[in-house]
Amino acid sequence: MKASLIRRACAAALVLATTMAPAVAAEPDDTAERPDLGAQARLLGEKIVPHKLPFRDTTVGGLSGIDRDPCTGEYVLISDDRSYLQPARFYTARISVDNAGVHAVDFTGTHPFLQPDGSVYPGASAGDGKAVDPEELRVDPRSCRYWWAQEGDRPKSADAPVIQPSIQFATRTGAHRGQLPLPPNYEITLGDRGLRRNKAVEAITFDARGSVLTSAVEGPLLQDGPEPDLERGALVRVTQQNRRGDVLGQFAYPLEKIFTKPDPTSPWPPDTGVPAILAFPDDPDRYLVLERTWVAGAGFKIRIYDTTTRGATEIRHLDSLAGQNVTPMRKQLVADFHDLGLSTVDNTEGMTWGPTLPNGERTLLLVSDDNFAEDEVTQIVALGVR
Repeated sequence: MKASLIRRACAAALVLATTMAPAVAAEPDDTAERPDLGAQARLLGEKIVPHKLPFRDTTVGGLSGIDRDPCTGEYVLISDDRSYLQPARFYTARISVDNAGVHAVDFTGTHPFLQPDGSVYPGASAGDGKAVDPEELRVDPRSCRYWWAQEGDRPKSADAPVIQPSIQFATRTGAHRGQLPLPPNYEITLGDRGLRRNKAVEAITFDARGSVLTSAVEGPLLQDGPEPDLERGALVRVTQQNRRGDVLGQFAYPLEKIFTKPDPTSPWPPDTGVPAILAFPDDPDRYLVLERTWVAGAGFKIRIYDTTTRGATEIRHLDSLAGQNVTPMRKQLVADFHDLGLSTVDNTEGMTWGPTLPNGERTLLLVSDDNFAEDEVTQIVALGVR
């Protein structure tokens, strides 16, 4: 989801009215006594990539997802350029990180994503309904091929095409090899139900064996209740599927309320959601969840939570969460970027596990999406997690 574009869009077009509210407030649980949650993180270092870095006839930017390739040790980063600057694409890079920090980010390759007919994706301005909005990429633990998510587009007007979200799989050079069937409630429908605009499928992750692909929608479905405000959070859906697309489980993740009041002179409403989810390698029901919030006058707040589906209500058969007594996923704060001593806190959207450090900590790498905007940055952040 493109935060800077939202800031420039009409507020009325972005806020989809609904009066329904979930029965369960999205407040963090007290998990201090729970042995299955409690990851802790410390800052290892950061690196800022030059703005609009030219690389092999492309413009590096809009990096909204990152994953480590176990076959090469390199990283794969997806750009959310909707084929405006260059065709929708991904990059590979060597990122040198250790206990002393992030030492270098060196891009090594780039390829466009290809449609089933072998052509590149058109720009959204083509208006033919074939454009994509790439947001997340994961390397298949079994084959080292790429699975990538794009959140489609809920049109602003009735005469514009609907672009459905999708999770596709591709070769390591971007050639289309198939698509994962998504659950019915991951569909964009016109009216007062379904996925919100710019709040669709933006987060996916594999378990360590590649048997389960978990996805999260960025914001609550229209029928599940309103988006977070200063008083209450919201519930967003997290879905576990096998490689054929069969739904194994669906759960409600409690998204935090808006952290502060916006600048009253700004026409832009707060924006918040889940841009990334990451499975723990040794626990198929446990995830890190990234929450990214922007508030006019206050900027970005980036928080990482340790969370689990254990004990949460199975909600796949609930058409609406509004008024339902559901138990959401438990969560515990791992890191608030404002507490880490970073040079800046920006539009962080992607995260992946990196190598294990000699002291036993796992490295966690995160990347920010600069939206190709002059007032944002492409930032690689490395944390040590235990």
